[in-house]
Amino acid sequence: MASQLKHLKVSPKEAHTATVIFLHGLGDSGHGWLPVAKMLWSSFPNVKWILPHAPQIPITLNGGMTMPGWFDLSSLDNLTDSTYDDESGMLASVAAVDKLIQNEVDAGIPENKIILGGFSQGGVISILTALTSKRKLGGVVGLSTWVGLNHKIENIKSAHANEIPIFWGHGTADPVVNYEYGQQSIELLTKKLGFPLLSKGTTFQRPGVRFESYQGLPHSSSPQEIEDLKGWLVEALK
Repeated sequence: MASQLKHLKVSPKEAHTATVIFLHGLGDSGHGWLPVAKMLWSSFPNVKWILPHAPQIPITLNGGMTMPGWFDLSSLDNLTDSTYDDESGMLASVAAVDKLIQNEVDAGIPENKIILGGFSQGGVISILTALTSKRKLGGVVGLSTWVGLNHKIENIKSAHANEIPIFWGHGTADPVVNYEYGQQSIELLTKKLGFPLLSKGTTFQRPGVRFESYQGLPHSSSPQEIEDLKGWLVEALK
């Protein structure tokens, strides 16, 4: 893993007081989420957006082909049985993301004004970072994703892990990261890790998990999901 992740940066419109770091999915790059950052840019004039690029690594699931990935994947059929996880790859990515967070802290941005998020594989790293970090981040976003290292997350989570607010969005027709894996991950967060689950219609709660399902949505985002995320971000960054 490179010591410093290459990344795109979208500078804030006004004075920089908060940062959103968002990690793409397997085979993508930071460019894939640039349209979303640009869409939300005007609503968050004090936010800097950081869109890292994953390193090129061989992916077992794709016949060992090299592509941008945050960790290796061998199958999509056992995502909530994390004994199959590429633990060393995941933890290397967590460490690399933490360096990006440290850069923001060094620039004077408080930890509680830093939001970490990601899609699919990127969501795994974002959630894992937030749960295990010594830092008290402002919130974490997971889209179409799952909780990695779930067989040991109770043992490696930080003492303050369940104080963080979480936004989780998942399409019910996701053929890649099955919707059931999202549901199982939410159960893990609420039943084993003690996160409160927000009631439907509640925009935000600290701490708390907001779980939004999107009917018929495949392995992608949607305008409604981004609108819901925007509402959550407004509250998270207050």
